[in-house]
Amino acid sequence: MIINHPLLGPRDAQEFTYLGDASLMNRPYWLSETALQQFHDYLYLRKNPAGEHRELWFHEQGDRSWLVVTRNTTTHEILRVELARDVALANKAANTSQEPQQ
Repeated sequence: MIINHPLLGPRDAQEFTYLGDASLMNRPYWLSETALQQFHDYLYLRKNPAGEHRELWFHEQGDRSWLVVTRNTTTHEILRVELARDVALANKAANTSQEPQQ
């Protein structure tokens, strides 16, 4: 499988380490009143869909960057590859814009 790294171009998947579901980037807030349940779900409940899925990959044998790879789990077709930092910044911006103004 070839992963088209956003900065380095096409790379063999053997250069990467698969971490899992990209939702791991959305770590619960530890001071929340429901933190215990949220962390339980975060640590132990995983989605395992057939079809399009967002995954975290680490470029271990390269530039050591984290990537969010959108992949079809039934065909292994890679649909999109993004730097995890860009996804995190976009998520932060989206969450900030949704917060009520005081």
